[in-house]
Amino acid sequence: QVQLVESGGGSVQVGGSLRLSCVASGFAYCMAWFRQAPGKEREGVAYITSIGTATYADPVKGRFTISRDNAKKTMYLQMSSMKPEDTAMCYCAACRGSFCSLVAADFEYWGQGTQVTVSS
Repeated sequence: QVQLVESGGGSVQVGGSLRLSCVASGFAYCMAWFRQAPGKEREGVAYITSIGTATYADPVKGRFTISRDNAKKTMYLQMSSMKPEDTAMCYCAACRGSFCSLVAADFEYWGQGTQVTVSS
């Protein structure tokens, strides 16, 4: 079992920045951020492997940066140039297998979520 705890959500104005953190209770090869806006399906935002390979969804490329500190078992998501469409509940996810994706079904462990709201 890997428990995940997110923090760092909040409200920000358009063009602003936020940094999310996710602390894991154990090691996971792949860690990712997902988000779910009201009335929409959960979508992958970015993932990062234990060796630092990262992939981003098109809507956030160039604006968001994912990183992790394996010693601290912590993953981060730096969000910049934020837009109203970034408003969502953001979730940390992890899987122990040697495969990474932006598909929610591939992840075994989930955090409770942290709300991100971008207002104009």
